[in-house]
Amino acid sequence: MRRASAPALSFLLVSVFIDMLGLGLVVPILPALMAALTGHATDGARWSGVLGSSFGMLQFLCSPLLGRIADRYGRRPVLLVSLACLGVDWLAHAVAPAPALLLVFHAAAGACAGTNTVVNAYIADVVEPAGRARAYGLVGTAFGLGFIAGPTLGGLLGAVDVRLPFYAAAGLAFANVAYGYFVLPESRPGDRTTPLTLRLANPVTALAAVLRRPVLGRLALARFFADLGRMTHQAVWAFFLTYRFAWSPARVGLVMAAGALAVAAFQARLVGPGVRWLGDKRAAVLGGALGVVSFGGTAFVTGPWALYALQAVGVLSTLGIAAAQAWLSGQAGADEQGTVQGAVTGIGAIAETVVPVTAGAAFAWSLAHAQPGLVYLAAAGFAVASTLLLAATPARAAVRS
Repeated sequence: MRRASAPALSFLLVSVFIDMLGLGLVVPILPALMAALTGHATDGARWSGVLGSSFGMLQFLCSPLLGRIADRYGRRPVLLVSLACLGVDWLAHAVAPAPALLLVFHAAAGACAGTNTVVNAYIADVVEPAGRARAYGLVGTAFGLGFIAGPTLGGLLGAVDVRLPFYAAAGLAFANVAYGYFVLPESRPGDRTTPLTLRLANPVTALAAVLRRPVLGRLALARFFADLGRMTHQAVWAFFLTYRFAWSPARVGLVMAAGALAVAAFQARLVGPGVRWLGDKRAAVLGGALGVVSFGGTAFVTGPWALYALQAVGVLSTLGIAAAQAWLSGQAGADEQGTVQGAVTGIGAIAETVVPVTAGAAFAWSLAHAQPGLVYLAAAGFAVASTLLLAATPARAAVRS
């Protein structure tokens, strides 16, 4: 199947939106829940860090296996199970009496976290290469809209009851499973001859197999460095705005929501035409270079209007995300999209596990030395490494699928 049906593509976008909406629902209220479970705000913060790291670590360990299963048995069952596990995790947040029990469920959710892997593989299955950048741009739009709506709704529900946002997030996830069960067709039936062994599903083996391939390996490394830069930015952005400009939480939230809305609009309307005009490689390199400017400039920004201008550059840099994903998907055959996307998701999970802790510690150190922008120089350095790798990668023709 090489053409996406409207219900199928809509479901994929809704899945990404609900993933981000569920996360956004619980972010504003998670500190209060963890403090209530542990009895102390400091202990709650420690447990929250442990929970986040456990999710990222299990995602790293299991993403290649999920991708392999998706190649063998099809995309649909893996995606539905992943969404169901997410619902169970949010429900556990709503009812768990102690953080240790919550750790079990959240780690299990990380092991089942195959939404990104399967959505990227599904799009590669059903969308022609020329249209993939636009499709991945729409995925970015769904992500951004969920980020905008989630915290607002979560704050309102949390004001009623600290556990109510978690019930809402679980209900949305389960409703999406039911919706997908009835409307989502299988994009690729799967190939039962695809080997499914511990050696092939091992995350280190899966990553090594991807990195050994000249073009795909460079693209995967470029993705890793880009993820390091973006996650560094995400980890310290709210703190940076608070300490650099002494803004209130309300203004910080407004600036973050405006940025997310701008990204959503840009990716929905302009990414597809932009990548078609420039091509995958040039668009990816241009996006990476704009990311360098945005992060590097933020390190030295002193006024709000300069910050807004750099935010606009950052919005334009998201052109490179969709272009690089489309370029990467073109280097994998139809029978290995799940395996490759699983390995790439595992790479992102490494960054997700390491960056929040290290970026937070680095930002604390920079504050002690009255240099809150130093962390953004590190983010710019990661973006430079990613851009150079993209520029040095041959724009080889896509693998036939």
